[in-house]
Amino acid sequence: MADLFADDLPPSRAPDAPGEDAPLADRLRPRTLDDVVGQEHLTGPEGAIGRMVVAGRLSSMILWGPPGTGKTSIARLLAAAVGMRFAAVSAVFSGVADLKKAFAEADVAARAGQRTLLFVDEIHRFNRAQQDGFLPFVERGTVTLVGATTENPSFALNAALLSRAQVLILHRLGPEALEALLDKAEALEGPLPLDADARAALVASADGDGRFLLNQAETLYSANIPKTLDPAGLGAFLQRRVAVYDKDRDGHYNLISALHKSLRGSDPQAALYYMARMLTAGEEPLYVLRRLVRFASEDVGLADPQALVQCLAAKDAYEFLGSPEGELAIVQACLYLATAPKSNAAYTAFKSSFRSARETGSLAPPANILNAPTKLMKDIGYGKDYAYDHDAPDGFSGDNYWPEGMEPQTYYQPVERGFEREVLKRMEWWDRKRTERRGE
Repeated sequence: MADLFADDLPPSRAPDAPGEDAPLADRLRPRTLDDVVGQEHLTGPEGAIGRMVVAGRLSSMILWGPPGTGKTSIARLLAAAVGMRFAAVSAVFSGVADLKKAFAEADVAARAGQRTLLFVDEIHRFNRAQQDGFLPFVERGTVTLVGATTENPSFALNAALLSRAQVLILHRLGPEALEALLDKAEALEGPLPLDADARAALVASADGDGRFLLNQAETLYSANIPKTLDPAGLGAFLQRRVAVYDKDRDGHYNLISALHKSLRGSDPQAALYYMARMLTAGEEPLYVLRRLVRFASEDVGLADPQALVQCLAAKDAYEFLGSPEGELAIVQACLYLATAPKSNAAYTAFKSSFRSARETGSLAPPANILNAPTKLMKDIGYGKDYAYDHDAPDGFSGDNYWPEGMEPQTYYQPVERGFEREVLKRMEWWDRKRTERRGE
């Protein structure tokens, strides 16, 4: 295996500049922490990294942020800023042997009075046992660990490692930071062949990823385009960027949460946006439909009993038509839910009734409402004095159905919205009749 460790950097010296043949993104890597764009909340004088540099002492940290936001650059510059030896491994290519080598070299350097910053790219790709292997070396101070991840550390890293490292969140690069990167590219390579609208479209296409933006700019420079492109020309020249979306991690859960809450908040426009984000990024349509069916019961319920019917019909329509025609049925279900009256009364009743059942599960129902298929059961009172509701006035007996020793409970409380208004009227009528029959 090729050596996976970066060359040691002399104390307080920035990384050497890449050669002229290096990719544009490498040639424009920041030379100092002050050159890092878009992460001033960390690298500025009041930021966590800025304060560490002033103090001249780093603590182990996890840099969490989207691709192309400067995690690797910050790690390299941190080592230079505080005069530490820099070593790096990538969890994509490295194994236990590489980690042992890194720790052994760091131990040798420590005995010579040189501290080591160990940068671990994509640290989330190491398994739990490999992550545990960092702990003794971090605790002894053999290395100061700087891990980089695009995944939520709460899920991707084990608790023991997180307790020994500070999590610092990098932001996706905003338009101003991306524009600053393009300015640096043009200062090095000359003006891009874009009009103002096309330049804005190029920035928007980066979706906060500075590396992607510079790679697209390099493609434009390499093509020697003889004319200035408008947005349509730019779109025809560059391939469309695939949406950033990890179905197993944050993108998946964040977008389904945003969809669910937009539906609950009765915002059909936002709900459609997040649903489209998921589907265009490759989410399985049946997963979206399952979430819509769940929402129909959890957040609409009997305020509009047709909501569940609409969602199940959309599922059937999608399975019958397939993509892309069937996706229109998903849109229809999404719009129906967003514009339906909302009630979580059924969901609340579900939770409270199940909790009550777990607490009182041994109580027998009243004997009068139990069937008596045998003579013995009839002799001990099963079914005795059962009031058949259809024979009672108004088709309602008002009998007691709760176990002996258990007070009647109220689990389901309809709201004054949608069809549940009618349900509430019925329940209030039954309650009045029940009181009358019992002579209360």
